[in-house]
Amino acid sequence: MTQWVGWLRRLPQEPCALVSVLATEGSAPRGAGTRMLVTAEGQQGTIGGGQLEFRAVEQARVILDHPKGTWRVQDYPLGPLLGQCCGGRVRLLIEHVDPQALDWLHDAEPGRMLETVLEEGRVARRVFERETATRQSARGERPGTGTRMIEPVGERPRPVYLFGAGHVGQAIARHMTGLPLQLAWFDTRPEQAAIDGVTVMPEEEIAHCIAEAPADAAIVILTHDHPLDYHLTLAALGRDPVAFVGLIGSSTKLARFRSRLRADGISEEGLSRLTAPIGVPGVRGKEPDVIAIAVLAQLLQLRGQ
Repeated sequence: MTQWVGWLRRLPQEPCALVSVLATEGSAPRGAGTRMLVTAEGQQGTIGGGQLEFRAVEQARVILDHPKGTWRVQDYPLGPLLGQCCGGRVRLLIEHVDPQALDWLHDAEPGRMLETVLEEGRVARRVFERETATRQSARGERPGTGTRMIEPVGERPRPVYLFGAGHVGQAIARHMTGLPLQLAWFDTRPEQAAIDGVTVMPEEEIAHCIAEAPADAAIVILTHDHPLDYHLTLAALGRDPVAFVGLIGSSTKLARFRSRLRADGISEEGLSRLTAPIGVPGVRGKEPDVIAIAVLAQLLQLRGQ
């Protein structure tokens, strides 16, 4: 995710240090690419808490006494010396942020690549279209002057096409904040236009949105109207496959839908792409927030697919 890019774009006036996880080995609290911003009195983000984070913040505040651009690489075995029992290993880059060296932020968008070069007295970065990322090791010789590292600027958020702005739809949208998901939200009822983020469309047009969804999209169907649910489900299963098609409903509703979908030409392979009911199995409760969290957890399971 690109949260740390946003921190740098809104850089505080006071001196700041950026802590980046370069590499991990074994069990570690956060993965490579995790970052936090540290000032003399506070911080934004976390690299996992505990003694590792305490030491990293300590080192970050020490580097604030050095010139802007100063950097160092630190290795931390997650064992008895840190009072942790993870057994892994973490390699960190700690740098005193130079506000004059942040021009690259203008081009920093998800899906692009970020080059980081450790130079004498500064960390140089630039953004470009595409190159294979470089995998760093948490062991061996530490990266020094001249080291070049490539990573994605950030994870492309998965498009979520959410149909229905009732209580459950609103709960899903509310809990989506901060997740690597990008909401496109639709309803047919004019009164739902008052809800921030909802696009109201006529019933005869709303299925066109499904046809336009990219292949990595998740389509979640939970409207106020069973016939509309069916119309949208038929459209979702009748097009080229997308990452996820989910439908809310009781077992009776789902059995009726499956029978009608077969009659309307949806193959068994197509039916196998329908997730119904939606939500991580085993999560009980019909409260909108419970359903929403179960659904979002299910969508997060798609990461890497």
